[in-house]
Amino acid sequence: MPDWLCEVLSKHTAIADRTEKLPLYARAGVRFVWLIDPIGFSLEAYRLEREGYLLLVAASGSKTLRVPPFDAIELELGLLWGDRPEHPPATEEE
Repeated sequence: MPDWLCEVLSKHTAIADRTEKLPLYARAGVRFVWLIDPIGFSLEAYRLEREGYLLLVAASGSKTLRVPPFDAIELELGLLWGDRPEHPPATEEE
């Protein structure tokens, strides 16, 4: 099983990705999971802890940030959304 996994959410899969897949990934020992929502222009990054996944980063818009496990480099979140001018302004919680 990989150390990092990224799920791209859709309105049809978001609930299953959160409620069914995340527990499976935790049992398999996937240390980091990112959930990317291209409709909501958001990224959530989680790290596996003893109790389950801990939310490390919740960000949206076009902010530039560092996200574990790839925090050695900066990620321009807006690049994930492409040339879609409707994406909202950047927000971040850590």
